[in-house]
Amino acid sequence: MILISLSLSMSSCGKENSQEITSENGNNIGDPNNITGSKMKITIGTAVFTATLNTNTAGNAFKAKLPLTLNMTELNDNEKYFDLSAALPANASNPGTIQTGDLLLYGSNTLVLFYKTFSTSYNYTRIAKVDNPTGLSAALGSGNVTVKFELQ
Repeated sequence: MILISLSLSMSSCGKENSQEITSENGNNIGDPNNITGSKMKITIGTAVFTATLNTNTAGNAFKAKLPLTLNMTELNDNEKYFDLSAALPANASNPGTIQTGDLLLYGSNTLVLFYKTFSTSYNYTRIAKVDNPTGLSAALGSGNVTVKFELQ
């Protein structure tokens, strides 16, 4: 009887109402070509970009923190990062290739905005993607920079 009860209760825990975007192995990296979350405005100096937040737990948690103005630190001539004071939900996986305009979470509290495309062996959780990253690299420049993230 106990096995039958457990079996019936577990079968009702389906994912039909889930809004998370997951990879084949269940990780929340999201499909970078199929993100349908809210729109976000990213302001760097006078340059303004629109990004789409991923509809996953990390994207939703980041959205709840907006607006944020962060002094992001330069790293490796391809990214800006900021260590958030509180962790976001992470479910990292290797994306294989980082794309210009990816806003990803490294670990559970390091927000990373990439401005170059390259292959990676590191694991990240997707937060958002800049819709049109043309000019992003020039706007971010070569040093540390202040970036404002807000809902559009």
